[in-house]
Amino acid sequence: MSFAAPALLVVGLLVAAALAWAAVAFSRRRAAALAAAGVTTTGRGRQAGVWFTIAGIAVLAIAVADPKASLSVHRAAGTVILAMDVSGSMGANDVAPSRLAAAQHAALSFIKAQPDSVDIGVVAFEQGALTIARPNGDHTVAEAAIGRLAVTGGTSLGSAIIASLSAITGRPVQVGRDGTVPDIGFWPSATILMFSDGQDQGEGVKTGTGAAAAEKAGVHIDTVGVGTTAGTTVNVDGYRLHTALDEQTLRSISQTTGGTYHPASNADELNGVASTINLRLTVAKQQVPLAGAFIALALALLAVGAVLTIIRSGRVI
Repeated sequence: MSFAAPALLVVGLLVAAALAWAAVAFSRRRAAALAAAGVTTTGRGRQAGVWFTIAGIAVLAIAVADPKASLSVHRAAGTVILAMDVSGSMGANDVAPSRLAAAQHAALSFIKAQPDSVDIGVVAFEQGALTIARPNGDHTVAEAAIGRLAVTGGTSLGSAIIASLSAITGRPVQVGRDGTVPDIGFWPSATILMFSDGQDQGEGVKTGTGAAAAEKAGVHIDTVGVGTTAGTTVNVDGYRLHTALDEQTLRSISQTTGGTYHPASNADELNGVASTINLRLTVAKQQVPLAGAFIALALALLAVGAVLTIIRSGRVI
């Protein structure tokens, strides 16, 4: 237990101690005077009201000092990075109105479903990856970042994972030239939610290397497959290319990191993603104010003291 105003606590307890000393001194003088007069006392019960009153003052001194207790509270908390694929294939319309638009809608639904205790960041990726919204408890920042996304470039799922880890740790995460997985510490309350069609051109960081880095850091990656396995054609830089959902790659990423793959072949399934993602519960220390409880106890003691004093002497004081 901690106190916001320890000085007030000391002063209040000194006052209570002084009153206790005065009560003892008065009781002894009274007993001595009665003994000298040959009067037999009936015991210490007569002073009960005084002691309850002094105890109430002492407890009130504790309340004035604004006590707080540190309690372990279980809650859905942590960091979620929304890794959004904005490569050219996300412009395909096998999911209406397009893969990217459907992913944006699902991402916004996910953000709205999260409590303020969850910090949400956004990483947009194609051949490279860029953090466009750092993890923040203000979810309007993430919502605005999702709304600005547009289709462009190729795809590197590995680079997306590394950029997401950088956003989680707040510092650049780099993979060695030989593919060495960096040691970035352990982040069990962080999750990466990746929206992608799984089309990976293999540029930048290899997908397996990125997934291994996340697994080493204790970061789960939940993947959401956007598109259909049948696929469709899409115009990219003047060329008509066939693109289809690569579930195998997305499943591999999730399985490596202990996450879950969520197939979403149509807009209705994407809208339900928010209810299927399970954020891990964390244990956080929370300061709980105790002043109200101590005030209630102090008033009870003072009330008992007043009643006993009235019963014994017919006077409040």
